[in-house]
Amino acid sequence: MSNVIYCLGIDPGGSSGGIAVMNSDGSAYDAWSMRTMTLKDIWTVCSMRARQGRLFAMLEKVHAMPKQGVSSTFKFGANYGALEMALVGGGVEYETVSPGVWQRSMKCLTKGNKNVTKEAAEKLFPDAHVTHAIADALLLAEYARRQCVERGTIVPYPE
Repeated sequence: MSNVIYCLGIDPGGSSGGIAVMNSDGSAYDAWSMRTMTLKDIWTVCSMRARQGRLFAMLEKVHAMPKQGVSSTFKFGANYGALEMALVGGGVEYETVSPGVWQRSMKCLTKGNKNVTKEAAEKLFPDAHVTHAIADALLLAEYARRQCVERGTIVPYPE
C-alpha cells in the first residue's frame, strides 16, 4: 500500500450503517447512510474514488448476532458480501477491523451504546451533521487514515 490519497470507512449495517470517505489530511469528507444507498451508489463511491487516486478502506468486521432472525442474517450477509465485492471490483485496498479494535483506538468503546460513537464523531467532525448511521463510518475513515499515517502510506491531498 503506497500513496494513499483517500480513506474510506464502512459500517456495513444495512439500515444502521454508513460509508464515509475523506482525503488524506482529514480536512474534507463525505458520508452517506447505507439506508439511502443502492448497490450502484456503493460501487460508484468505491470505483470513482479509486480512479481519482489511491484509496484505502477500513471495513468493519462484523458477524451475525445471536437471536437475529434468519431473514435479517441473510440480508446482512448479502450486504457485507456486496460491500466486499465493490471494494475488490473497484480495485480498493482494504482491511477488516473488529469494532472493539477500532473503537479502543479511537477512544470510543460503545459496549452497545451507539451514542458513544455519535458523540465522538461530533467532536472529531464538528461541522458535520452526524447521525447514528454515519458516525461509525466517519470514525472508521479516520481510523483508516491514522493507520495509513502510522504506516507511512499517506501522501498529501492533491491541490
